[in-house]
Amino acid sequence: MMKLRGVLGAGALLFAGTAGAQVVDMPGGPKVNQLNLTPGVTQIANDIAWLHWMMLIICTVIFIGVFGVMFYSVFKHRKSRGAVPAKFHEHVGVEVAWTVVPFLIVIGMALPATRTVVAMKDTSSSDLTVKVTGYQWKWGYEYLDGAAQGVEFMSNLTTPMAQRMGKEPPGEFYLMEVDNPLVVPVGKKVRIVLTAGDVIHSWMVPELGVKQDAIPGFLRDTWFRANQVGTYRGQCAELCGKDHAYMPIVVNVVSQEDFDKWAAEQQKALASAADDPTKEWTKEELIARGEKVYTAACVACHQATGKGNPPAFPALDGSAIVMGPAKEQILRVLNGVNGTAMAAFRDQFNDVEIAAVSTYIRNAWGNAGKGQDPIVQPSQVTALR
Repeated sequence: MMKLRGVLGAGALLFAGTAGAQVVDMPGGPKVNQLNLTPGVTQIANDIAWLHWMMLIICTVIFIGVFGVMFYSVFKHRKSRGAVPAKFHEHVGVEVAWTVVPFLIVIGMALPATRTVVAMKDTSSSDLTVKVTGYQWKWGYEYLDGAAQGVEFMSNLTTPMAQRMGKEPPGEFYLMEVDNPLVVPVGKKVRIVLTAGDVIHSWMVPELGVKQDAIPGFLRDTWFRANQVGTYRGQCAELCGKDHAYMPIVVNVVSQEDFDKWAAEQQKALASAADDPTKEWTKEELIARGEKVYTAACVACHQATGKGNPPAFPALDGSAIVMGPAKEQILRVLNGVNGTAMAAFRDQFNDVEIAAVSTYIRNAWGNAGKGQDPIVQPSQVTALR
């Protein structure tokens, strides 16, 4: 009886835990047990879903027809029933039929597919152009025209490290949430110009019907026109390194009025927050700014404790480079280190941000400003660019 109660109690706890951890559909993202393609909120996404079903139905009908005739023939005309094979050679009707019919089927499938592919590549007459750059492991956005022209920012994963490490239960938008989403107006043709700063990435948002590779040294473009306001989520779809799973994409589609307001706010913030590399910054200002940069760009590899994950990601706490002259550290941040996982950040951060993160590292953990050059000014970074 005691054993039975124990089993029943464990079963009840398991059921309660399962119910409490129930997974639900993610708004703008993947659905629970989703097997089919998403219809999406763009014409291209709708066309892709239609092509998928059209070709699946055609292939299913062909499969049933061919194998049905084959199995019927094997069953009805088997030797045990006394069937005698017919003897004929080069039947014109059969030759024409199995040539013309497959040709018509292929043409019927190819024409709508070609029309959709051509439409996917037509980026002309866009209302808004955004340059998207893939980095290990985040996305950079720059508005090239329109009301938000000149606005640029980095989009980083915001899922807490405790959730990533399994120390806390996952949130609603686990691994699909960012600090700065891409914002675009509804009903407008948005051209996305893609490149990468290190390795190949891929910008994919299923609801928008978009998937395009970002290749270092090349500019490739795609487009979408969302017909519905909302938030739509995607991910990098090209294996790009250790934290490939940690670079989601979030696109906020808003009304034209809301987009204009957002653009005005961003332009105002851009003007007020313009960094002056010639200014002498205080140690406190640099450390506060540097901590934010470190959290966004460095913590994934070097850890919040600065201990890293040697040998691929060396420790910064007590590092000879960090404790030595600032020049070597600045050059490593600017140019990266060939043959290692250390990427170049000269195009991702300005001189103030690089000086700030260098100062933060030199004063964090056990370093505590004990090494040479505990404060790095932006002018030092400018001189080494």
